[in-house]
Amino acid sequence: MKSNFVKYIFIIFVVIIIVFVIYKLTNNKTDESEGQATIEQTESENEIIKEISLGIAEFDTINPILSKNKYVQEITKIIYEPLLELDSEYKIQNCLASEWAKTSEITYLIKLKNDIKWSNGENLTADDVLFTIDILKKIPSIYAYNVQYVTKVDKIDTQSLQITIDHEIPFFEYNLIFPIMNKNYYEGQDFSTTEKNNAPIGTGKYKIVQNDANQITLEKNENYSRSELTLEKIVIGKYGTLSELYNAFKLGKVDLITTNNINIEDYIGTLGYNKKEARGREYDFIAINTQNSILSNKEVRKAMAYTINGENIVANIFNSKYKTTGYPLDFGSWLKGEAVDYSYNIEKARQTLQENGWEYKYNRWQKTENYSTKSINTLRLVVQSTNQTRLSVAETIKTNLEELGIKITIVKASDAQYQNYLQNKNYDMILTGTTVSASPNLDTYFGTNNLANYTNEEITTLLNECKNITKDDLLKEKYARIREIYNDELPYIGLYSSYYAVMSGLTLRGNIEANWYNIFSDIDNWYKE
Repeated sequence: MKSNFVKYIFIIFVVIIIVFVIYKLTNNKTDESEGQATIEQTESENEIIKEISLGIAEFDTINPILSKNKYVQEITKIIYEPLLELDSEYKIQNCLASEWAKTSEITYLIKLKNDIKWSNGENLTADDVLFTIDILKKIPSIYAYNVQYVTKVDKIDTQSLQITIDHEIPFFEYNLIFPIMNKNYYEGQDFSTTEKNNAPIGTGKYKIVQNDANQITLEKNENYSRSELTLEKIVIGKYGTLSELYNAFKLGKVDLITTNNINIEDYIGTLGYNKKEARGREYDFIAINTQNSILSNKEVRKAMAYTINGENIVANIFNSKYKTTGYPLDFGSWLKGEAVDYSYNIEKARQTLQENGWEYKYNRWQKTENYSTKSINTLRLVVQSTNQTRLSVAETIKTNLEELGIKITIVKASDAQYQNYLQNKNYDMILTGTTVSASPNLDTYFGTNNLANYTNEEITTLLNECKNITKDDLLKEKYARIREIYNDELPYIGLYSSYYAVMSGLTLRGNIEANWYNIFSDIDNWYKE
């Protein structure tokens, strides 16, 4: 019995030893696993790269007032800042200005933020704004237009000034988006030729620390305190041609490029990068002479809109890159309002005419009113003969409308003749376009002497009311009503907007917007993996 008892004690002891060993081994594995996870996490954190590479083709100067290079204009938005800026919906926001007010039809009061410093530590003052406007009034610049109607700038104090313009301009505040330059930095220098343009100081998130023949290096501006920045360094390569820039992106030497080239894939392929697209600034449309005896009928205009195949135009002429666009503010403006679908629908076009009393007889549309019959005879579409793309668009429009039974003659006008047509409005229709402004001002389309010879008392009243409205909700309400009237009366047939795209490398992280105003608006949290 005693030997059995000892045997049992021995067995229990062995079991305890085994259990303990298993426990220790398991626990060690857990500790090792947790330790490895910690190491991997640390390594993962170390893999966050706080430097990116950008590129500029055909570099001219890094001074944003002097440069005419689109890539410079994009990149310098993180170095220099305006009084006011646009957000992702092209809505005006304060930047260097803490507030602004329209104090009369022609005067604007601007108050600067009191904590803004230049990258050299100096304080931003009203003198810097006066200096910049004065420069823009004197030298050629892409921003000269912004101040062309400014007649006087009065300094009120070190942080306040008053701008006077020569006539009332709706939404003039949208012109105050030009970069402000430092007066003291340029003291005694020729602004256009000084070597100080090699690295002008700014108030933006990044500052220039090097600018040589091959590249520009930016680092955080330590005097910028309005947000926390992840990126420590931005290296900007200089490339002789666009092809060289595209090739550098393809090879991974550049992390981000922007383009309006509809054939960009021919250069960089279709794989190995992220891509975002948006409508660009070029907007083409047909202006219809609403005083024409036939085209004054809005149902005829609507039927024509349903007949013109915008998607087909975009696909065949613009490689499916341009965007069909029916309204001047459809580029993404916060005031665009609700659209009505006028996309290609030939049956809807016929129905629209028939419900308005038109009949298709003897190879033309006819309508009898007050014992008088009128017909839709051949209409003339004016197009600029030197613009080959628009000539192709006009031919497609002609084919589309003749499918409905409306005959079109294309008038191929010389440059001088084309300008004469635009000035005198002596056309049935004209194929034209514009570069979209940052401002939501619609006077070009609905104001005096507009391209459609169009009048609408309610729209005129609404536009006048909008000039002095500062409340966003009320302004949006007024613009929504303008869009409703436009949708119903259709004095123009919108066609398409140009293509704008942002391509970024697969390792670049952060919110990257396809926005023709500022793709770097969310650069604060960008980084690479």
